[in-house]
Amino acid sequence: MNSRRIILLAHGSSDKRWCDTFEALAEPTLKAVNNSRIAYMELAEPSLDSVIHEGVAAGNLNFTIVPLFLAAGRHLRKDVPAMIQALEKSTGATISLSPPIGENPLLGQAIKDVVALQLGQGSSE
Repeated sequence: MNSRRIILLAHGSSDKRWCDTFEALAEPTLKAVNNSRIAYMELAEPSLDSVIHEGVAAGNLNFTIVPLFLAAGRHLRKDVPAMIQALEKSTGATISLSPPIGENPLLGQAIKDVVALQLGQGSSE
């Protein structure tokens, strides 16, 4: 198989309502992008580890992680790269880490649209 698997990575929480929010945000992407999954860094399932191992078992050796984080703090600068390094070593997979979703200017535009909607102004270009 060996097609690229896309992983939407969220931090994770023991609060199911928090996870439900991220799963709802991920749903349009998961439906539109073949071979995509959501994973959590910690405190929730499926874990990044389990999603990578599931992919490798299905024949995927190439993964791209898209962090659903607003900015790159300690987790994205140290913790996630260390997890990736360990997973590459243990599975033989190639795992790339994209910039956090918050660094994409499209997110700023989406926030503007949500604020305008909340103010009853609709979307303005």
